[in-house]
Amino acid sequence: MVINYFDSYKMCSIFCTFRTYYMKIPVLNISQFKASTALNDVYINAFSNHIQRNKNLINKPHSHNFYLCVLFTEGTGTHEIDFNSYDIKPGRVFFLKPGQTHFWKFETEPQGFICFHSQEFYELKFLDHKLQTFPFFYSNQNPPFVELPPKKLEELNQKFQDAYSEYLQTHLFKALKIVNLINHIYIELARAYIVNVNLEKLNSFNYSNTLETLERLINIHFYKEKFPKFYADQLNISTKHLNRVVKQTIQKTTSQLISERIILEAKRLMVHSSGNLANIAYTLEFSDYAYFSKFFKSKTGMTPLEFRKKYF
Repeated sequence: MVINYFDSYKMCSIFCTFRTYYMKIPVLNISQFKASTALNDVYINAFSNHIQRNKNLINKPHSHNFYLCVLFTEGTGTHEIDFNSYDIKPGRVFFLKPGQTHFWKFETEPQGFICFHSQEFYELKFLDHKLQTFPFFYSNQNPPFVELPPKKLEELNQKFQDAYSEYLQTHLFKALKIVNLINHIYIELARAYIVNVNLEKLNSFNYSNTLETLERLINIHFYKEKFPKFYADQLNISTKHLNRVVKQTIQKTTSQLISERIILEAKRLMVHSSGNLANIAYTLEFSDYAYFSKFFKSKTGMTPLEFRKKYF
């Protein structure tokens, strides 16, 4: 079977438009941020400037339609990404892919740099290299941050400063220089990232590609297709082999991946929409609310109502 991803994404876009009736997560575009330059598909700023200039955009949970990277040189607090909380501290770098929901909460004033860009900005300059090949953008199962030792932090801070300085200028080949600086930053961050990651998992090219495609398929079809067989059929492999791929790469089962995506969407809907819980169960295509509530509790240890109350 040949998968036509263009048609799949087109169908997904239509489907997601229907679901926005229930869901109200703000999705921010690069053009909404107050840039200092005419480039529309990349944004670089000192983090303190970014917070001050765009506080009305980022003062509540939101998602993006672009790739994001933030380097912290000062400051403490928490960074919530898809309902998981991570500490903010000097030397920590965070990564987000399009569609992920996040929110900042600072205890002390943050300093550092923020950079985000469209997929096209990077991949049109590097036709033979995809953003997903960097381990921090490869899978939502990989940690969304890396810790830099002092020497590496100093080095990367300077690279971000160089990119920011170029971003503020109007020199010839400006976009090309910026994307090359970003590429250098990503390469150095990837090398630091894999220090504490199983290299065998990252270097298993066939398994990595299969997992990446599986995650993409789950994102498109999880509302309707909730069993591994559908995804194995789409990949032209057996359910047993698909489970083996998932198990060896991220120590989970295919069913777990599907369930985690459903639970994540359920949490997003419960927190960011005004719809009642029965409508959320309907949106996620459960036969009734009782079944949805039982499923949610089995995965999270609390009912949907308990989660909503606890979160707020």
